[in-house]
Amino acid sequence: MELPLLVGVDGSEAGMRATDWAADEAVLRGVPLRLVHASLWEHYEGTSLAQDLAEPAEQVMAEDIVRAAARRARTRHPDLEVSAEVLPEEPESALVREGQYTSLLVLGNRGRSGLAELLLGSVGLTVAAYAPCPVVVLRGSHDNQAVPGTRGRVVVGVGDAPQETAAVRFAYEEARRRAVPLEAVRAWRCPVREAVREPEDGVQSAEEKAAETLQAALADAPEDLKVHPRTVEGPAHRVLLGASYDADLLVVGSRRSPGALGLQLGRVTHAVLHHAACPVVVVPQPV
Repeated sequence: MELPLLVGVDGSEAGMRATDWAADEAVLRGVPLRLVHASLWEHYEGTSLAQDLAEPAEQVMAEDIVRAAARRARTRHPDLEVSAEVLPEEPESALVREGQYTSLLVLGNRGRSGLAELLLGSVGLTVAAYAPCPVVVLRGSHDNQAVPGTRGRVVVGVGDAPQETAAVRFAYEEARRRAVPLEAVRAWRCPVREAVREPEDGVQSAEEKAAETLQAALADAPEDLKVHPRTVEGPAHRVLLGASYDADLLVVGSRRSPGALGLQLGRVTHAVLHHAACPVVVVPQPV
């Protein structure tokens, strides 16, 4: 049985836009759509208030949020199988746990906190860092739809791994689903010592190493997919942010070390989650 696609909703406009995008993506993948709103209403309303009223006010609001999102998804795609659920717990822990039972988890760029839209909130960062499934954060102007893409390409950032990674494999499938080319980008920088002693040789060596890494990562690319490898000089986060302006989707990997503390998101992933000009997919990569 195909795992459903999960979208976190919170009643914000960004959350509703995420519902639109997720509904399109679920249709594209041929899987059900599951809507989840997580809230700690029961801890704040208290049991005494719950006994006095038929339903606590926050519970009513939570149920209204998921009903509105489900209605929106069904209106957009009448034949799509849609389910909705309210979970009385912290959104970070709820979404990370539910990620075990979903093929893809979709989040809006920001919630109802009023934070500047340029920055991703703590829920998005935590879920992207710990969810066991790929997580999409809807950055940029995606016109509320997964397809058809307006820029006609998927971009994947290729890191230091000498072989194909989970992020590269995910990017293959997304490009094929959208019937668009895949652009694989590898950033490189000339080592300072080489640049000082032998500028030309140092640059050539660094660029050649980047090209070799990129070639190895794409060795098993599907024959029916157009793949455009590209090496670019510069810091990786700036290179990928630049590429995001011409992409419908930017795919990056995130290494996961079992038992490690901290968010486990590198500087490059942090940068694209905060500032990319298109939706970003973070794909977990076991170390």
